[in-house]
Amino acid sequence: MSLITPHLWFDTQAIEAARFYCSVMPDARITHRSVLRATPSGDCDIASFELAGLPFKAISAGPYFTFNPSVSFLLNFDPQRDAHARDRLDTLWSALADGGEALMPLDAYPFRPRYGWIRDRYGLSWQLNLCAPSGRPPPPILPLLMFTGEHCGKAEEAGIFYRGLFEGSQAGQTVRYPAGMAPDREGTLMYSDFRLGDTWIGAMDSAHDHGFGFNEAVSFLVACRDQAGIDRYWSQLSTVPQAEQCGWCKDRYGLSWQITPMLLDEVMRSNDEQRIARVTRAFLKMKKFDVAALEVAARG
Repeated sequence: MSLITPHLWFDTQAIEAARFYCSVMPDARITHRSVLRATPSGDCDIASFELAGLPFKAISAGPYFTFNPSVSFLLNFDPQRDAHARDRLDTLWSALADGGEALMPLDAYPFRPRYGWIRDRYGLSWQLNLCAPSGRPPPPILPLLMFTGEHCGKAEEAGIFYRGLFEGSQAGQTVRYPAGMAPDREGTLMYSDFRLGDTWIGAMDSAHDHGFGFNEAVSFLVACRDQAGIDRYWSQLSTVPQAEQCGWCKDRYGLSWQITPMLLDEVMRSNDEQRIARVTRAFLKMKKFDVAALEVAARG
């Protein structure tokens, strides 16, 4: 399992969306399905899947959170690795445009030979990029965080903070806004990327009046081996006490995280409904996860 996994919150469409994404994305497959029963949102479908090799999780848990472009997913199509990269990009764009909406039309831009930003039929945002020749092959897919509103100008600070927290981190590229691009301030981040564990993440600032910011619709699940790992990440990432519930927390930038034990994924993949029910009843009472209590529930 990748240390950090994007987690998508849907109203009722988690399984439908996972099937759709896996039917149109490269190197994609559904790896597991399960159901959480008797939660405050009722019975919740859960899907685990991979897109371009990146693990995702999704849940159908009610109409409480809505996707917005503050978190999008950037897919890089590299002609140096794939002679059909442009055609594959165009085909995926057409699939995402069915029932979706272009936020930036698919076209040539000064910063990319072919690029587009689109919101799909479920409201999730994707950026499709045809790579220009470069030294380092870009990751095929990465979550891209857009720091807006009160957090605009903090993308660089956030990248430094996250890299200091997660082992095996690595800085990537940094592109800054030049002068004359108001309201964006010179020197803030037009684009950056970095690796946290096995997961590449992008970050940028945008000073435009977007009217949206990070919310729980997209969170990042951190799988920990033991209580010490949970305690460590929780102490650094949880800064909003009222957001603490069932392993969920919010960091200083408003980004949502789920700090979970690996045991939880193992239980969900067991397909043992009684075991899953016991563990679910246990964790619904928790804020920060108590691994010992979950182990007792798992054993019955």
